[in-house]
Amino acid sequence: MTRTDLSRESAESRGIRTAPRRKVLISGASIAGPALAFWLNRYGFAVTVVEKAGALRGGGYPVDVRGTALEVVRRMGILPRLQDAHVDLRRLTFLQEDGSEVASVNPHTVTGGVAGRDLEVRRGDLTSALYMAVRDDVEFLFNDSIDTLDQSGPGVDVTFRGGGRRTFDMVFGADGLHSRTREFLFGPEEQFHRYLGYSFAGFTMRNTFGLSHEAVLWNTPGRAAVLYAVGDNADVHAFLNFAHPEPPYEAFRNPEAQRNLVTAVFADAGWEVPGMLAAMRDADDLFFDGVSQIRMPRWSSGKVALVGDAAYAPSFLTGQGSSLALVGAYMLAGSLADRDHAAGFAAYEHNTRQFVTVNQELVGEGDAALFPTTAQALELRNDMLRNLSAMPAAEGRPAHSALTLPEFTPTTWAHAGP
Repeated sequence: MTRTDLSRESAESRGIRTAPRRKVLISGASIAGPALAFWLNRYGFAVTVVEKAGALRGGGYPVDVRGTALEVVRRMGILPRLQDAHVDLRRLTFLQEDGSEVASVNPHTVTGGVAGRDLEVRRGDLTSALYMAVRDDVEFLFNDSIDTLDQSGPGVDVTFRGGGRRTFDMVFGADGLHSRTREFLFGPEEQFHRYLGYSFAGFTMRNTFGLSHEAVLWNTPGRAAVLYAVGDNADVHAFLNFAHPEPPYEAFRNPEAQRNLVTAVFADAGWEVPGMLAAMRDADDLFFDGVSQIRMPRWSSGKVALVGDAAYAPSFLTGQGSSLALVGAYMLAGSLADRDHAAGFAAYEHNTRQFVTVNQELVGEGDAALFPTTAQALELRNDMLRNLSAMPAAEGRPAHSALTLPEFTPTTWAHAGP
């Protein structure tokens, strides 16, 4: 029996009649979805999570958990597990076009993180920790997705791709940058998509470079190649990032077009790039996308709300995507703990939007300058890095901790009996 069941049983034994548990559906089982499921279950909701993939996605590139988000994972009880999974990046080395070194710096001087406090873990380690924390209390439907949403009745009628039909009191879209839930509610993505002028390809390849707990970044104007070793592993994470004036929509859903585009952009590149291109051709985990943000005037419509990248993707240039997802999930669930959907969604936006905004605006504080598009801008960046290499690590960016988490009180939605 879960804690929620025990609290309801206790209330009923005292002559208090409890309302039926509110049934909710969450689309997406990456980071925001399981985090939201954890907190909604804590506050007495009956939670179902639907995920189009057949299972949790393991491995993956490293993600950061910083500032306010650290308090979220501490309250969830998963902080020790994440600390054990911390990859401990110790050095970030920048190279010229010919492979010579520009500077080698403490990663925190660039990311704005805090050494010894902030966490960096493989994405799969974070999603696994979140799933383990909630799997016994929440229904997961893998290899399925929402096909239609209908809010014309008293609840939200959902038809699933697998053929099932169910009604929920609320539905939440935690289905990422290219959210279908958002499209159902608000229309095409393009109206909320703020493209930042870059696209990238990420994949894993053999670590034949002798790299350990470090990243190496090679640049020419408008192009960057990164090799990222999270430890002494046999594989490294490879990234090929490039300036592209318009979003390459034709490549987003076509892996062969993605490989062809990246190969063409880096065709004359030196250093280790030819080997990276060859590895990309054979990679079975290629991930390609534009560097973008999602900016929306509101995050809900009726009884459906968005959370994480679906509502406010900040882009990897900020390093805050996972942290915003964790904090947003906590704030959304807590805002609904003792409110109906309308008041809860309003409180969620009112109390969370400023935190989202200041973190999205980190792209205006020079992060994109790590990937300059002109020779002059590249030289200016290199001069900055040479100066940084002699400086101590930063004490964290204020945006990372710009929200103090409130304490939300679990509720049984009880009322006195006759």
